[in-house]
Amino acid sequence: MELQFEGDELKSVLNRLRRAQGQISGVIRMIEEGRDCEEVVTQLAAASRALDRAGFAIIATGLQQCLTDVEKAGQNGETKEQMRARLEKLFLSLA
Repeated sequence: MELQFEGDELKSVLNRLRRAQGQISGVIRMIEEGRDCEEVVTQLAAASRALDRAGFAIIATGLQQCLTDVEKAGQNGETKEQMRARLEKLFLSLA
């Protein structure tokens, strides 16, 4: 399954990923500067949340596309059970 995003979906996911990228850069800089542990952990938690939200947005888009493709599952040899197992594995990868 190829993941395809529409304009607003793509923009939202990319913004979340860029936010996480900036936060991770900030965490690295804070550690290099010897900043307070609590500040570093707070910033790291924010980066983690941004990555999680981007991941869930990607999975939600993928799930929406998969549901559209359920009828096609038999055409490419994938059963509904195989598709469900693949989606479950995808969700668990973020758990």
